[in-house]
Amino acid sequence: MKIENQISCAAVAAVKELYGQDVPESMVQLQKTRSDFEGNLTLVVFPFLKMSRKKPEDTAQEIGEYLQKNCKAIAEFNVVKGFLNLSIAPAAWVGLLNDINADENFGEKKADENSPLVMIEYSSPNTNKPLHLGHVRNNLLGWSLAKIMEANGNKVVKTNIVNDRGIHIMKSMLAWIKWGEGCTPESTGKKGDHLIGDFYVLFDKHYREEVAELTKKFVAEGLSEEDAKKKAEQEAPLIVEAHEMLVKWEGGDPEVRALWEKMNNWVYAGFDETYKAMGVSFDKIYYESNTYLEGKKIVEKGLEEGKFYRRDDNSVWADLAENGLDEKLLLRSDGTSVYMTQDIGTADLRFKDFPIDKMIYVVGNEQNYHFQVLSILLDRLGYKFGKDLVHFSYGMVNLPNGKMKSREGTVVDADELIAQMIADAKATADEHGQSKDFSEEEKAEIARIVGLGALKYFILKVDARKNMLFNPEESIDFNGNTGPFIQYTYARIKSILRKAGEQNITIPAQLGDDAPLNDKEIELIQKLNDFGVAVADAGQNYNPSGIANYCYELTKQFNQFYHDYSILGADSDAEKVTRLVLAKNIAKVIKEGMALLGIEMPERM
Repeated sequence: MKIENQISCAAVAAVKELYGQDVPESMVQLQKTRSDFEGNLTLVVFPFLKMSRKKPEDTAQEIGEYLQKNCKAIAEFNVVKGFLNLSIAPAAWVGLLNDINADENFGEKKADENSPLVMIEYSSPNTNKPLHLGHVRNNLLGWSLAKIMEANGNKVVKTNIVNDRGIHIMKSMLAWIKWGEGCTPESTGKKGDHLIGDFYVLFDKHYREEVAELTKKFVAEGLSEEDAKKKAEQEAPLIVEAHEMLVKWEGGDPEVRALWEKMNNWVYAGFDETYKAMGVSFDKIYYESNTYLEGKKIVEKGLEEGKFYRRDDNSVWADLAENGLDEKLLLRSDGTSVYMTQDIGTADLRFKDFPIDKMIYVVGNEQNYHFQVLSILLDRLGYKFGKDLVHFSYGMVNLPNGKMKSREGTVVDADELIAQMIADAKATADEHGQSKDFSEEEKAEIARIVGLGALKYFILKVDARKNMLFNPEESIDFNGNTGPFIQYTYARIKSILRKAGEQNITIPAQLGDDAPLNDKEIELIQKLNDFGVAVADAGQNYNPSGIANYCYELTKQFNQFYHDYSILGADSDAEKVTRLVLAKNIAKVIKEGMALLGIEMPERM
């Protein structure tokens, strides 16, 4: 039994014995003892004062005496007002380390057939451009959140909704028709998603030229600059043609549909390469081209039932005044769908496909309003899951040189970023002479692991709700709160364990109760024991950064210990073995924690 559980049970028994009252274990409040006081854990006695009818100091003293006498985990205690500071017996710490050592999945819970099913949607790319830095943050958050929810005993389904229809797709298609000259990924040597992205940028270039010319014309005809530009943006020939193509697509025009399918398949092949490089995947992929029709049917049914209304121009709207919001467009005047309609259809299909207990959308905070409205509309339409959907809202990610704009071709491409991070990791290792003894294959693999680890950790260590600045140079540093620092520490521990094997030192499965422990080793065991709390907190608050920061704190604490104490050069064989068991489990927990972030750990660096 964990030390905290032993103390909680004993505290409940103490209140029963001393004051004749039955209390639940949930009333027992244990916390880490402050560093300026003696002890390891502190019991807060204020909840028991009504039962004891005594001063806080007297109540703490009585409970402390009972615990010291009846709980083997307690060696000593001291009282500070209403706080009972408990010093844990060395044998209890050894027992805890043995428990951690015996548990291969320490700190994590296994799902069973009765576990709740959580569906997590992330990525949500458009098929008119390659994935960029913003998508990287989205995918890493989604993947990590899925791992964290699994570690908390949930069944998880990872889904992606691909935005494969709409005006933005038509823009790329139209640009390819006009200026592509029949080019393909094979003929250009470009990944399909990059090729299509080029045409999206090309469309915007020509479109802006048309808007500029028309704006001048309308101003000359007497319109204000603002009204002229607005009119030009709506009447520019390219955008008119793109809208006509969208109507044809929705009408099932065979020529438009065939081109759409061909170009989308180019993009999907490119996406798959990027997802593989990033180390993420999905259990189920939905496509808006399939879900928007479901959404239209549901909206039309809601219209018949009086839940929505139709305007004179034939568009369909939801009035959200009773929810303190404005009106929301659901179907355009030409009958085409908007994103909200598609999301309603996708939600309906998902809950038909899976017995989902919780639906989590990993989408940027610019869509906060969208998901607020989606929740209201799904609830209005009678879906029980509407009120309970979770929008995992995250902030923007920028580089030191500013924001990204995909239409202008100034995005930070995900493929280029990943390749650059791996190259930087290799260059850093070469510069420090850390890879001189490795083969070229080993160098390449370690650079991949370290480069991706640097990227993932730097992004995931930041609270997802905050906007962040991604600095590649800072992320690859082997010191400080970075992925490579944690990976290097892990590799160092694995090296120590290999050397122990070379010296024929046997690391036992269990330490004896009399295994020697100093204060720093006890602090490390206590930190190891906090892993389960960190995992539970990350799952409850949808917070991967909590896991990242736990891994960093554990790593930093171990490095300080390693600086102060030798492991293989310990004064006695008993100390050496104890420290090896401790180091082995620190490596295990670091690896588990970093795996929850999607980060691999190198055995050598």
